Amino acid sequence: MALLDINNLSVTFDTDDGPVHAVSGLSLSVKRGETLGIVGESGSGKSQTAFAILGLLARNGRTSGSVTFDGQEILGAPTDALNRLRAEKIAMIFQDPMTSLNPYMRISDQMAEVLTLHKGLSKREAVAESVRMLDAVRIPSAKERVRLYPHEFSGGMRQRVMIAMSLLCQPDLLIADEPTTALDVTVQAQIMDLLRDLQQEFGMATILITHDLGVVAGFCERVLVMYGGQVMEEGPTVPLFAEPAHPYTRGLLAAVPRLDEEEVTMKAIPGAPPNMANPPKGCPFRPRCAYASEACATMPPLEPFAPGRARACHVEPGRVAA
Repeated sequence: MALLDINNLSVTFDTDDGPVHAVSGLSLSVKRGETLGIVGESGSGKSQTAFAILGLLARNGRTSGSVTFDGQEILGAPTDALNRLRAEKIAMIFQDPMTSLNPYMRISDQMAEVLTLHKGLSKREAVAESVRMLDAVRIPSAKERVRLYPHEFSGGMRQRVMIAMSLLCQPDLLIADEPTTALDVTVQAQIMDLLRDLQQEFGMATILITHDLGVVAGFCERVLVMYGGQVMEEGPTVPLFAEPAHPYTRGLLAAVPRLDEEEVTMKAIPGAPPNMANPPKGCPFRPRCAYASEACATMPPLEPFAPGRARACHVEPGRVAA
C-alpha cells in the first residue's frame, strides 16, 4: 500500500475575477522511503498540491477528490487532526526559511516548542534534542548557536535549521518545496547531499518540488511533470530524462545546458504558462506545443505507455522523443 495516495485532486481559488483552477484532477502515489520529484514552471500547481495535502490552502481555496495518508483520508480532515499529522507524520520545508522562521524568537524556543507540544518533553529535554538535530544537519557549534536568532544565521544555515525542525518528530513523509531557492550553487549541493543522507538515516519518503531538473536528476527516483495544474508525464527519472515522451517535458529538458555538448544551446519554450482563471480548452500546453493538432482540443487522459511510465498526450511517444 502506498504511504500517500492522491486521487483526482482539484484545487480551486475563488477570486473577484472568478474561479482560478490551480490543480485539476491530479493523481499520484508515494511509497514508503521513495523520492518523488515534482517539476514544472511557476504556476503549474506544484506548491498548491503540497498545501492541499497538508490543509494549508488560503481561505479562498477549496478542494475535491481524495488524499489518503497511510490508509486514512486526510483531505478536509478536522484542524486538530491535521495539526497532529503535520507535526508527527508529514513535515514540510518551505521555500524561504527567513519568512518561515519567527524573527523574534530564538532558534531554541522555536524548535523546543514542537517537541513540548507534540512529544511532551520538558523544555530542557526539548532543547537538548534540538541541539542533537542541529548537529545532525551539520550546523557547527550547535550547542551555542541554538540560542541565536534567525537573522544571525546565513541563508544556507537557516535552511538547515528548517530541515532540522521538520525532522524533530521523525516524520514518515517530508515535502521539500524549493529547498535550495536563493542559495548559491555550492550551498545547494550541500543541502541536497544533506537531505539524501537524512532520508537514508530516517527512512522517510520525500517529495521534492523544484524548477531545477539537475537537482531532480541527482536526487529523485521518480518524476512527475506538471503543467497547468495537470500531470503531463510521470515515470522513473533515468528513462524520463533520456527519452522524454511529452512535448512539455522535452521543452523543459531542452532549456537546460548540457555538459556533453561542445556548443551550449538552450531553447526556450515559446509563449507563457496559461492563465488558470481562463485556461485553454483541452490540453493546457496546446497553445505552446509544436506538435499541437485538432485532437488536442480534448484533454488526453494520463495513460501508461511503457513500464512504470505514463503521459497525457495525443502524439505518439516515439515522435516526441525523436
